[in-house]
Amino acid sequence: MMTKRLFLAKGREKSLLRRHPWIFSGAVQRMEGKADSGETIDICDDKGKWLARAAYSPQSQIRARVWSFNPEEEIDVAFFVRRLNAAQRLRDLLAARDGLDAYRLIAGESDGLPGITIDRYGDFLVLQLLSAGAEYQRATLIQALQQCYPACTLYDRSDVAVRKKEGLEPTRGLVTGDTPPLLLTICEHDMKILVDIAEGHKTGFYLDQRDSRLAARKYAANRRVLNCFSYTGAFSVSVLKGNCSHVVSVDTSQHVLDIASQNVELNGLDSSRAEFVRDDVFQLLRRYREEGRQFDLIIMDPPKFVENKNQLASACRGYKDINMLAMQLLAPEGILMTFSCSGLMTTDLFQKIIADAALDAHRDVQFIEQFRQAADHPVIAPYPEGLYLKGFACRVL
Repeated sequence: MMTKRLFLAKGREKSLLRRHPWIFSGAVQRMEGKADSGETIDICDDKGKWLARAAYSPQSQIRARVWSFNPEEEIDVAFFVRRLNAAQRLRDLLAARDGLDAYRLIAGESDGLPGITIDRYGDFLVLQLLSAGAEYQRATLIQALQQCYPACTLYDRSDVAVRKKEGLEPTRGLVTGDTPPLLLTICEHDMKILVDIAEGHKTGFYLDQRDSRLAARKYAANRRVLNCFSYTGAFSVSVLKGNCSHVVSVDTSQHVLDIASQNVELNGLDSSRAEFVRDDVFQLLRRYREEGRQFDLIIMDPPKFVENKNQLASACRGYKDINMLAMQLLAPEGILMTFSCSGLMTTDLFQKIIADAALDAHRDVQFIEQFRQAADHPVIAPYPEGLYLKGFACRVL
């Protein structure tokens, strides 16, 4: 049967020739044949020259996502096995280097599997299928995973809003294997962390902040620490291991704060130096400011403020406001570790926002260290959008 083909408008093949994996709707000239959502199609230039093999997504602005730039490569079980094996070789290197039993196994486009995220927690693989193509290939991917990881449980956490853009409903639940425990223990450097695979954020944990958590320890000795948007307290555990004098962990969810408290105990740390506050961070920072409370190290790791370009201006205001408040709470020469996980927020723009926040806070800031996502979240050269997490350590004078 002839493969369906998508023809690009004249001159719109340049990004594909540079091996960028996305084709936007505005680049499409016409379709040849009627393709189902997620179905594999061939991409051609306006003259019919073959360019790539991709997954078709008629409801998304990203009209197709490239599986392969090799005309001989079919998108079958063997294809996914090859991609999984290649990804695992990098993670084996990192796991051995850093003593990990949990990491991002598949980072979507940067591992040649667009729309697919897979995090590994010991013998549990947690899947997020975020695109029409990923969903269309679900059964094939699962077959490949069972071939590569026969002893692992597969759990689906495709319960994310981004699937709506692809015309997909959220899904969640056990795929194959054993039901995961309510809380699974993983190792990160010398820390033990409890992970809630079934109900936690994302796939249960923020693996991408591994390096930043370790870095926070270097700034912690004898400091009063405020950990904002603390989630299950991994930053708090790390600064306690760095011998901070006291750490306040703030989150809106009592459930995750309870897990954070358990994480402190699990690591044999002094719980009297750990305080857990259920509150809205913006409101709490303002209250602390009114009370004249001060800290020596503030960790600001908020959720994504921007989902699309229309929200960027309001997100900038949110980041500026929250960093200004943090600076006003820092003692002289205190350290602010601040992050953005918004892909549309560039590193340069984020740095400018911090500088503007410092002006509003009437404080001087020195940028002393820069952060990005951990190495198990790689970025391929043609796809700079893969770099989404950025952060700075700032000395606030």
